[in-house]
Amino acid sequence: MSINLQSLFAQLLVGLINGSFYALLSLGLAVIFGMLNIINFAHGALYMMGAFCAYFLLNVLGIGYWPALIVAPIAVGIFGMIMERTMLQWLAGIDHLYGMLLTFGMALIIQGVFQNYFGSSGLPYSIPNELKGGMNLGFMYLPIYRGWVVIFSLIICIGTWYLIERTRLGAYLRAATENPTLVRAFGINVPRMITLTYGLGVGLAALAGVLSAPINQVRPLMGADLIIVVFAVVVIGGMGSILGSIITGFALGIIEGLTKYFYPEASNTVVFVLMVLVLLVKPSGLTGRAT
Repeated sequence: MSINLQSLFAQLLVGLINGSFYALLSLGLAVIFGMLNIINFAHGALYMMGAFCAYFLLNVLGIGYWPALIVAPIAVGIFGMIMERTMLQWLAGIDHLYGMLLTFGMALIIQGVFQNYFGSSGLPYSIPNELKGGMNLGFMYLPIYRGWVVIFSLIICIGTWYLIERTRLGAYLRAATENPTLVRAFGINVPRMITLTYGLGVGLAALAGVLSAPINQVRPLMGADLIIVVFAVVVIGGMGSILGSIITGFALGIIEGLTKYFYPEASNTVVFVLMVLVLLVKPSGLTGRAT
């Protein structure tokens, strides 16, 4: 078959953009699972809340896109911390299934409330003026906003990895999950660190929602459409692996884009086929550690 380079690069760009959302969302999931051992099924609903928060800020308070990148993750992160303190903390130390069921129920409630008030149709959120338009690269036309999403997502992912793996705060977080009694002996408030960690993971999901709003519109079920793929990304990368989630998120986005060009019929299943193959060969994931 003849290859149309312009169409191929366009699909690769779509794959990179999807990979950016996969990476941010799976990173938040990996932070929450790796630090707190909670399988957070509410992640997709919190991603949707980030997009709606940006929409409300613009249409109710007149606060535009740039402040929303900061305000929305903080607001949704605070909601997540309240959820952790009032519900999830009571499930610490027991089977993962209970946390999964609780967060799944929370996701259904959150999505149901938003769907009841706003329906299922998408609400428009405009691209900021500074990021409108595009650049002609010769081999393809690159919309500026989409290029910004990829670069900004990569910066946030690398920054989060560095915070958790290379700083003293990250060392405290890891120690608090592995030996909380010892960490308490040093005068560190472990429950507060756990709550802040959950808020960080939720904030990453909300940030992805703000970035997604101008591309995918704001819909109550936008998270439900994405979360199953994101869980597959986390499983392939290794449950709780920060670096694995980042690499796998971007890589699977690109693989999905290539599949859409060469064999569109398999584009919706290629991620799950790869997940099955990885689990057969290395059940702990590509970068996960065997327990």
